[in-house]
Amino acid sequence: MMPSALPQGVSRETLERLARLETLLSKWNPAINLVSRSTIANAWERHILDSAQLFALAPDHATHWVDLGSGGGFPGLVIACLSADLRPGLRVTLIESDQRKCTFLRQAAAELGIKPGVLSTRIETAPPQAADILSARALSALPNLLSFARRHLAPHGIALFPKGATWQEEVEHARKEWHFDLTTHPSLTDPQAVILAVKDLTHV
Repeated sequence: MMPSALPQGVSRETLERLARLETLLSKWNPAINLVSRSTIANAWERHILDSAQLFALAPDHATHWVDLGSGGGFPGLVIACLSADLRPGLRVTLIESDQRKCTFLRQAAAELGIKPGVLSTRIETAPPQAADILSARALSALPNLLSFARRHLAPHGIALFPKGATWQEEVEHARKEWHFDLTTHPSLTDPQAVILAVKDLTHV
């Protein structure tokens, strides 16, 4: 049996928060197109659980999680929901350049009773975040993500990038430009996908 994508010890309150997030996504998506319409009917697994599985990969010492291109809040809002219950000392920052999506992120956070920071700016121009953990989901190819990580990741931080079936090609391409330590974790929601855990990043 496949392990649960939700971390151990999740409270009923947090499950209710995540369920409300699913409802908010369905409510806002027709107007803003936060995620692909074809995935709304299966949003719990496709977006919420797929995001939640990253939480267990966070190092114990981490105090600042930065999510790039947060869009509809995946994984950023999910991480903020989980950390409010399980790791209240973990600060979560969401970076999103689309003002309408930032409005959703702030409104959803308020309705969910969580307090992530939301930066309405481009990733390339946002102040360096010195993140202990950096995430980005369905945002860009790995070489671009590593360029963002170089700007926003703390020296001893870790970047978590969910990737699909072609992840090996992306890694091969990225190694032409970057040196990095890589660990791969099988996705708990998609048998063809992995989560790339990247650290010790330097330019070739």
